[in-house]
Amino acid sequence: MVNQIPDIKQSCLRCGKKTLITDTETGEIFCGGCGYVSSERVESTGPERRSFPDDRINRERTGIGTSLAIHDQGLSTVISPTNRDATGKPLSNSMKKTLKRLRIWDSRSQNERIDRNFRQAFSELNRLKDKLSLSDSVVEKAAYIYRKALDKKLVRGRSIPSMMSSALYAACREIGTPRTLKEIAETANIKKRDLAACYRLLIKELDLKMPVVDSVQNVARIASKAGLSEKTKRYAIEILRKAEESKISAGKNPMGLAASALYLSCVKNGDDKTQRDISEASNITEVTIRNRYKGLSELLISS
Repeated sequence: MVNQIPDIKQSCLRCGKKTLITDTETGEIFCGGCGYVSSERVESTGPERRSFPDDRINRERTGIGTSLAIHDQGLSTVISPTNRDATGKPLSNSMKKTLKRLRIWDSRSQNERIDRNFRQAFSELNRLKDKLSLSDSVVEKAAYIYRKALDKKLVRGRSIPSMMSSALYAACREIGTPRTLKEIAETANIKKRDLAACYRLLIKELDLKMPVVDSVQNVARIASKAGLSEKTKRYAIEILRKAEESKISAGKNPMGLAASALYLSCVKNGDDKTQRDISEASNITEVTIRNRYKGLSELLISS
């Protein structure tokens, strides 16, 4: 029996009716009304083979995807420890000795100095990814920056966690993920001064072009931590847009501007939040919030 699956998302090119049917046996897509064949071959998007836990032999021919955040990019060889062939028969003694020597040389080839460096760096990167809740695109970019730094021998004489954390901060800046230098330094348990020095080194030696941080990107993060309403958040974004148009935000800390705009929005909308609440949510001092608050208040009065 031929399995036929109706496809309601597309319509027939001849009669215009949405009665297309997919034949899973032949791979054809045809109209159930007029019989017009719109496609003759459909590639399967599923796995080539399936493997189950109780199978004696793993029939899958695919592994993990390639990634720059893996020390060997996911392209390393794995020699099975079971001394059996593809059919499940035991190997001869001579073949067992050959496979044993191959396993030894395979493990030795993956234990070079650069591999050890990558293992330590990317384990630190995975730890920071979980603690900072970063996306895979940021992690891939950070791994790419760190690999370039290692190729130029910038890691020599410096700690691996410091260079990896600075590469992660550069990736966050480049992709637009709001993470501060202080936050990454505290999460990585390194000094902010050392992290900033490594970051400046990466910018200079790798010729990285960092975009200017938009203070609007920090509003949602602070608002969610402080438990503010959507109305307060939208009004704070409107205040920051006006500040950018009047160019009073130039040279100011984006996180401090976002925190001050949220506090000003709380005052205007009657949200019961103090400067201390916004300060704890944004990790910005109350003095900074008060100073930026004055400038934003004068902007609203003048406008």
